[in-house]
Amino acid sequence: MATARIAAGTSSAIAGHRLRPATVSPLVSNLSRSHHHRRNQPLGLASARAAEHGLTGAHRPEFFPHDHCRPPPCSMSARRTRTMVTSALANVEEASAEENACLQNMERKARIRKQLLEAELLPSSYDTAWVAMVPLSGSPQVPCFPKCVEWILQNQQSNGSWGLIQMDSSVNKDVLSSTLACVLALKRWNVGGEHIKRGLCFIRRNFSIVTNEQSDTPIGFNITFSGMLILGTEMGLEFPVGQNDLDRILHLREVELKRLLGDKSDGRKEYMAYVAEGLGNLLDWNQVMKFQRKNGSLFNSPSTTAAALIHNFDDKALHYLNLFVNKFGGSVPTVYPTNIHCQLSLVDYLETIGISHHFSSEIKSILDVAHSFWLQRDEEIMLDVATCAMAFRLLRMNGYDVSSDDLYHVDASTFHNSLQGYLNDTKSILELYKASKVSVSENEFSLDNIGYWSGRLLTEKLLSERVQTTAIFQEVEYALKFPFYATMERIGHKRNIEHFDVCGSQKLKTEHLPCRVCQDFLALAIEDFSFSQSIYQDELLHLESWAKGNRLDQLQFARQKLAYCYLAAAATIFPPELSDARMSWAKNGVLTTVVDDFFDVGGSKEEHENLVTLVEKWDDHSKDEFCSEQVKILFYAIYTTVNQLGVVASAIQNRDVRKHLIELWLQLLRSMMSEAEWRMRKYVPTVEQYMSNAVVSFTLGPIVLTSLYFVGPKLSGCVIQDQEYKELFRLTSTIGRLLNDIQGLERESREGNLDCVSLLVLHSGGSMSIETAKETIQKAIASCRKDLLKLVLRENTVVPRPCKELFWKMCKIVHLFYSQTDGFSSPNEMVSAVNAVINEPLKLQINNRPLPMQSVN
Repeated sequence: MATARIAAGTSSAIAGHRLRPATVSPLVSNLSRSHHHRRNQPLGLASARAAEHGLTGAHRPEFFPHDHCRPPPCSMSARRTRTMVTSALANVEEASAEENACLQNMERKARIRKQLLEAELLPSSYDTAWVAMVPLSGSPQVPCFPKCVEWILQNQQSNGSWGLIQMDSSVNKDVLSSTLACVLALKRWNVGGEHIKRGLCFIRRNFSIVTNEQSDTPIGFNITFSGMLILGTEMGLEFPVGQNDLDRILHLREVELKRLLGDKSDGRKEYMAYVAEGLGNLLDWNQVMKFQRKNGSLFNSPSTTAAALIHNFDDKALHYLNLFVNKFGGSVPTVYPTNIHCQLSLVDYLETIGISHHFSSEIKSILDVAHSFWLQRDEEIMLDVATCAMAFRLLRMNGYDVSSDDLYHVDASTFHNSLQGYLNDTKSILELYKASKVSVSENEFSLDNIGYWSGRLLTEKLLSERVQTTAIFQEVEYALKFPFYATMERIGHKRNIEHFDVCGSQKLKTEHLPCRVCQDFLALAIEDFSFSQSIYQDELLHLESWAKGNRLDQLQFARQKLAYCYLAAAATIFPPELSDARMSWAKNGVLTTVVDDFFDVGGSKEEHENLVTLVEKWDDHSKDEFCSEQVKILFYAIYTTVNQLGVVASAIQNRDVRKHLIELWLQLLRSMMSEAEWRMRKYVPTVEQYMSNAVVSFTLGPIVLTSLYFVGPKLSGCVIQDQEYKELFRLTSTIGRLLNDIQGLERESREGNLDCVSLLVLHSGGSMSIETAKETIQKAIASCRKDLLKLVLRENTVVPRPCKELFWKMCKIVHLFYSQTDGFSSPNEMVSAVNAVINEPLKLQINNRPLPMQSVN
């Protein structure tokens, strides 16, 4: 039956605008049409309009009923000529638009590749000012870094401020802090009198923001800003603000200092060292220097390192500052070095919005370097909790051999005693939580431990903090609700595109922008998703036509799950060029669902046997061998579809694979026949018997194993017979069967079907309850899932990685369908997912704010 298209939802779009499918370059368009599935060619505009109104053939009205009303031949010829010219011009314009779109795409990709290879860091006025205040060793009245002083003089904004300027002209605490630091740097060397005046006027006009609790606050702001006010007063600066305003910020400083002095944790010491420039002589600078890293810096922070150098000369610290002042030519970034963190963040962005396949070689280069750093336990990775957790997750999920034992330094106590722990940094906790979920063994206790306490902290944050509207809150909520093994990639891509934070900034002591090409990321992801979605819509139409052509709509007993079956394919095998794999997956999914219903409720024993016999004979079947019309419909649907897929798969594989495809169907039908016979005879198998048969009867053979032939790599007969291939299939099917048995318990019991839950209870002799049986099965599912992921991620194995990933994709699908309920059998449970992937255009959320910029005068 050709299923009805599910209506698109009505979720809101920003400013009410929908994003239409992007223009596609001829190259990409041709690529999508070069596979087995061909998109329907559009009718000519005039013909389409005529057909729309039923004005075709004999029904088309005679607009010129009388000869004398007809225009002369020359007039008709001229009109045809004008029409042809207009059409040709339209085609030229369309081709030009496609060419421009293709060129824009190439330029975007080039900019992204450049950023991946060499992270472009924005200058930090705040950090540059502190570096500018460092005196030359032995000459305290001479700046050590005059280029930084010059940069400050050259980069004041027209409104008197310094810092990253928001496109909406808003002022925040970050800009005020940067402006005050730059004023101090100029006053320190008695230069730029007019600049200082304009800077102080800017501070006066916006001083109310300093104590505004609703404004975003940089780390340590109450310490650093008030400390700079005190330092400015000592320099002789007069701040044009009221005494009450000064008293309020100084009071906040006192409150913060009392809290710090009452805290004896190591995290407090690290925090005080990080904001040392705001504490001045209150600190023991020898104690502060204990946090110096091998590269000479303190926390990779130019401002903290510069403050330390002002109070306590150190050759390594001076070398660190010299290094990047020379590199960046006068300005300095907020964090340095940050290359690995930045590059890993970019890789993560590319993966989460579905465009990483465009940059495979660049990503491999980045991960190779990150793996080398990991093996060396380099400070740039290991000393930052968020970077360490992200590196572990990305390296492991991309097939690199990284041990969870290397995370021994990350437990609840050490985290709480770190800077990120003291700050209760949500991003760091979230990265740890996500890393804990990529476990591949029951013995990775460190990951289990990290997952437990990080998950608890995130849950507490959701309940207690007023961050419900922020992007990080939404990310935390999503991670807790949907584990990475229970998500469909394309649904995740769409959500991440729609909630993409174009700014991508991070609040440190000043605003930190780790990436300058986020607009390109978003634009490319929108184009990629929209183009893919247009292909998915065409493929679903083809699938509906195929189902109707094979008369599957005439089988009244069968669940109509065509859209769900296609969703499972499109949401995971998402690249446009993998159309053949999607159609193989979806068609076999539809057929196996119908056959499952046929053996459960739709057919008699005679019909079951008849269908199995027909498939055994295959080409040798006779037209008069069908015992019923529904057997005939079923057999021919299987027969024609498998033959068609077999021809294409054999061409791709350069060998005949049709026999294997037929054998997969035979194995499935025989296993279903066994279950039907058990049910008819009321036979109760052992759990082992049931699961041995269920691995095949769960129907993944025709769906997954057939699709392997269409994803690219060549699969020889040796691969098909290899134990790894069989184990991948066994684990995936076991996970699916057990999840389905838990969620389908009531329905299966009502229909008289067996399931693992009831069998465990029955064979326990009354010692096991249904709930205990479910818990036992859940543990088995978790164990199988970890074993499966370990097999998929293992490098240099018999089964190619793209093929192994198909098993993991199916694992994620069955988790999504069956984690909370029997979503596949439900008529409504997955409708929103179908609409999200196939029907509904992208709708960007309001948090895609413009990117702040550093304006240079």
